[in-house]
Amino acid sequence: MEKIKTMTLQWTGDSLILIDQRFLPLEEIYVECKTYEDIAKSIKDMVVRGAPAIGATAAFGYVLGAKQFQNLLDKNTFYKELQKIKQTLSQTRPTAVNLFWALHRMDKIAKDNLNSKEIVQLINILEEEALKIAYEDIEINKAIGKNGEKLLNDGDTVLTHCNAGALATVDYGTALGVIRAAIENGKKIQVYADETRPYLQGARLTTWELMKSGIKTTLITDNMAGWVMKQGKINAVIVGADRIARNGDVANKIGTYSVAVLAKRHGIPFYVAAPLSTIDVETKTGEDIPIEERSKEEVRYCHKVRLVPDEVEVYNPAFDVTPNELVTAIITEKGIIRAPYEKNITKLFEL
Repeated sequence: MEKIKTMTLQWTGDSLILIDQRFLPLEEIYVECKTYEDIAKSIKDMVVRGAPAIGATAAFGYVLGAKQFQNLLDKNTFYKELQKIKQTLSQTRPTAVNLFWALHRMDKIAKDNLNSKEIVQLINILEEEALKIAYEDIEINKAIGKNGEKLLNDGDTVLTHCNAGALATVDYGTALGVIRAAIENGKKIQVYADETRPYLQGARLTTWELMKSGIKTTLITDNMAGWVMKQGKINAVIVGADRIARNGDVANKIGTYSVAVLAKRHGIPFYVAAPLSTIDVETKTGEDIPIEERSKEEVRYCHKVRLVPDEVEVYNPAFDVTPNELVTAIITEKGIIRAPYEKNITKLFEL
């Protein structure tokens, strides 16, 4: 069976090996997932993160789960186990819609082939589908980059928030993919990266990725963004997304909304780079997007270092929602979507 190996994940055929993003860039640790329960824990604990990467990881989790029950003789019993696997994986992270998209896609393949194929054959088909999801993600990201780089000019400096690079996808990246594509097209692009508290994905992951790629990068704390914009240092903002509603409202890592407000105030275009699988046409507006609230310890501590007394009350939403009127354009693999978003998103999904 075909295998895949990228910076984010490696499929061996019997396990999925993930780079543990909680410890980057100081330590390069890998986690080997041999069961769907291992996959569920890795998604929930943020060993792997980023909507497209979560989706692909969940697909391989579905396959590992199917392999755990491959000795069952009864197909109906086997499919019931697949439903339990799907349920377990779907409960890991509520906001990133790619998780549910990938699991739905895997479940449809299982359902469509259940009666006509033996269980071993069905598992092979499921494995092929998971690999297809992974390889498609890489090509989709490159198409997003190709479409988005046209929005950047030679000499631009881009502000990005959180990490929407190779580590948030199977490879290449969405927001960072646009920057990579612009540079590959001969444009000189520099980057300012928000640190992105409390998990520091911008500081730990984005700067690490960009430095490894030789892209000039400056790290700033989250509360510096407005002042950097006022000084005229930023020409565009590009972020990723975890879920986009039908009306163009965007759920992304907490702090994105603040960056969008600041960009609007300073007349700076605010772009969202995401695959069509991140657009949830069943969700009408951002008000309907579930926002994950994570452990208070992520704010009280930085890695293992305690920052405040344990008794301090903490509110820790992992995402916020940027209303569509603050979004200049959404960059997808099928092209650039502009307002009116609901009309244009609906039209795109009808094609």
